[in-house]
Amino acid sequence: MSTARGTEGGTVHRHVLLLNASYEPLTTLPLRRAILLVLREKAEVVHGDAGGAVLHSASTALSVPSVIRLRRYIRVPYRRRVPLTRVALMRRDGHHCAYCGKRAETIDHVIPRSRGGAHVWENVVASCKPCNHRKADRLLDELGWELNVTPTVPRGLHWRLINGENHGDPQWAPYMARVAA
Repeated sequence: MSTARGTEGGTVHRHVLLLNASYEPLTTLPLRRAILLVLREKAEVVHGDAGGAVLHSASTALSVPSVIRLRRYIRVPYRRRVPLTRVALMRRDGHHCAYCGKRAETIDHVIPRSRGGAHVWENVVASCKPCNHRKADRLLDELGWELNVTPTVPRGLHWRLINGENHGDPQWAPYMARVAA
């Protein structure tokens, strides 16, 4: 299938909200994965693209989905802690360096792993490359630095969504509101 262009640029890097059969949000998916679920009849389109974008193949035309719903209910195991991923960490820290406040590109262990620091939410922060390089495997006290924020474990059901950023699609709002409540 070739991709059509929507009103907000290309559809290639677009994400689609995936709902369980009960309409609770599960995750966001790349557009390609969402299309495959719909074509294999494992999911159905709940909302199409607001701009009316369409994907075309030699024999089929399919509206670009914004929200899809699984046809069968999937039981989601409860996790006590939110998994620590690079995407979630950057989201927690707002893509800002915990040391200088500039745009963050990397992650850094406040207490370096080489000095016994763990890879846990409370010890990992977003960092810009210059600060990460300058800090290296030293402690903050050795550099005379302080953190701009205290690293904590994110709380709330909305953190359970993988890639749960809204991506600016207003059609997601009713489903995301359920999670945030």
